[in-house]
Formats: sequence, structure tokens, C-alpha cells
Amino acid sequence: MKFIPYGHQWIDEEDIEEVVAVLKSDWITTGPKIEEFENALCEYVGCKYAVAVNSGTSALDIAVQTLNLPRGSEIITTPFTFVATSNAVLYNNLKPIFADIEKETRNINPEEIRKKITDKTKAIIYVDYAGHPCDIEEIKDIAEESDLYLIEDASHAIGAEYKGKKIGNFADVTVFSFHPVKHITTGEGGVVVTNNKDFYERLKMLRNHGIDKSALDRFGPEAGWAYDLKFLGRNYRITDFQAALGISQLKKLDEFLRMREEIVRRYNKAFEAIPEIETPIVKAYVKPAWHIYTVLLNGINRDEFFRKMRGRNIGVNLHYIPIYRFSYYQEHFNINSGDFPVTEEVFSKIVTLPLFSKMTEDEVLTVIETVKDFGTV
Repeated sequence: MKFIPYGHQWIDEEDIEEVVAVLKSDWITTGPKIEEFENALCEYVGCKYAVAVNSGTSALDIAVQTLNLPRGSEIITTPFTFVATSNAVLYNNLKPIFADIEKETRNINPEEIRKKITDKTKAIIYVDYAGHPCDIEEIKDIAEESDLYLIEDASHAIGAEYKGKKIGNFADVTVFSFHPVKHITTGEGGVVVTNNKDFYERLKMLRNHGIDKSALDRFGPEAGWAYDLKFLGRNYRITDFQAALGISQLKKLDEFLRMREEIVRRYNKAFEAIPEIETPIVKAYVKPAWHIYTVLLNGINRDEFFRKMRGRNIGVNLHYIPIYRFSYYQEHFNINSGDFPVTEEVFSKIVTLPLFSKMTEDEVLTVIETVKDFGTV
């Protein structure tokens, strides 16, 4: 049987044609397709501004950098996320402070955020784990009480909604990712969206070395040669052919989300009668985007389950190893895993099952039957 990965892109002929058209054009990078993609994202999300970059990690980096926080400031975030969330804090000479999570959603616990606030705290980065939005109103209240910035890491959550409003309109800046395992892809890629014009102007420069004029601004018979370096930025530019792919993919996003939701519905129904399999919950006031589908194993050895599933060509995965467990963080920070009991419990039980829009009927049934084979004690 062919290996079934936990996530996979869906590229069709229409996508390919759009990319080829750009490759045959005059602009393959820093050209007009970038702004077209950004405008399409703004229209979809309902926000004012978008700055597309070459990865979700780059988006996180400039999202933090644009806040212009004093060196050594603290940013509270979750330890149960991909390392890029926390690394972006370190890139900017700031200190990540971890707060424990909620078991049901794997999202950061607002009450644990409150416990971690000090005089050095300047911002909160919350992550919409697996595409399920956090308790945003509670987090916003905390931020307003303590005069903190908010960054929403919505790398899992494009198209998700909180109380009827699309993610991308709540925090000071919000980040989406377009890696191939995400809902839509540009190969590698990401974007920062915001409703703050000053942040938008700064973000545009930060993706382009900190320079105040793009190559497109300086092109043509009437354009001058002068430009200025306003900030110490990096080259985080995305190409026009990636943007073309993103525009084409974005048109299919709602259908991709519908397909993912249907697979989740089938998983939940198949596993609901198995007490050893704890399926994810959805809070009443959110519409999740279902980036990944995770379950908690009760009374089952997770690592043995993982090996058996992989042995049957089911590409289960693990999201995530808590960040404080990695060697770099162990060496540079004095973090005790015992301070995060919920994260540790979830980590010991969690496994990710395959979920992607292009999954076939046979693949879904194979995953379900294989889990049933190994998912009981």
C-alpha cells in the first residue's frame, strides 16, 4: 500500500498554468503579482493590509520586529507549537516566556498567561493550534489590561472564524503560512496581515532589507535611482510565480476547507465509540480551519501506536514536541517541564492522523480501519 502522509498539497493544472504564465513574463520576482496576491488575501480575510513573504517563519520574524520592542523584553507564548513561533522572539533579542495550554484545544490557556506577566512583558503571541482559534476575547482583555501587543500565529488557521469573524482581524498583526502541508500553498511562503497602516509600511520595508523602495518602485523611464535603508531588515521577498500559485490556490480555499471538515466529521464518527481514542473538540463560538487532526491516546502506548501505524504506511506524526524540551532551549534557558503539566500530559498522549484535501475515499477508510485495529487495548 502507498504511504499516506499526514499532509499534502493539491496542485492542479490551473495552478500550473498560472505559474507558467508568470515564468514567461517580464517579472518573476518583486513584481505586480505580489500586490495582486496581497490584495486577494485582504479581500478574503477582510483586513486592510497584507505583506507576503517567503515563509511563515519570515512572517513571524518581521511581525515581532515591527513592534520595535526594547531589547530583553518578554513575550508570552505557548510551548506547544512549532519552534518558529518562539524562535522569532529570539531573533529579535527578546525573551520567550511559556504559558501552559488547555488540554481540549491544545491552545494557550488565558489564565496561565496572566500568571506570567511581569514588568518586562510587552506582547503575547497566541497560536491557533490545528486551526482552532484561541479564546481571543479573553486574551485581548488581558492585553488591554497590561498594555501589551498581540501577535496571532494563525499559520494553522487561514479561513477559520471566531464568533463569526475571520481570523486576521483581531490581533495587532496576524501571520499565515503557505507551506505545502497547510490549507493552500505557495511552495514555501507566508504573510503578515494587519489593520495598522504604520505597521504595514514598516513590514513592507522589513521584508526587503529595510529599504524604503521596492524594485518595482524604481522601474521605468520616470523612476529615480535613490532609495534609503530605514531598518536593519533581511531578504524575505516572495517571488511572483509563488504569488501566482497563491492567487490560484486561494480561489479553492473554501472548498479545501470543506473537504477537510468532511474528513474530520468521518474520523470523529468512526472513533466516538472507542474510549481509548479522545477526539478533538470544537468550541461553540469558533469555526476551525482543520490544519491537522490530532487525537489523545488513553491507555495506549503512544510510541508503540506510532510505530505500528507507520509500519502499515499510515503517516502519523506528532505535533508537537514542547519547545522547552529541545537542546537549544535546555542549554540557554532554565525551564522546568514540570511547570507545564497540561502540555506534558498532552505531549505524552498525542498523535496526528493524516488530513489533507486530496485524500481519497480509500485513504480515509484505510486510516480509520488501521486506527481501529491498533486503537483498542
